[in-house]
Amino acid sequence: MTKILSIIIIGLMVVQIIKPLGLPGLKRRADFWKLAVFALGLIVITAGFSHGK
Repeated sequence: MTKILSIIIIGLMVVQIIKPLGLPGLKRRADFWKLAVFALGLIVITAGFSHGK
């Protein structure tokens, strides 16, 4: 699951650099780092749920 999530977020980051998504907080090309922080948080949560059994 974390690999799929990583690939999706990396794709969104590439799109953000080429053409900004226009979502709140993602209006500029330089805002791609916010996607990376969001992805890191999601991966930590996903890994915590999968290893917390």
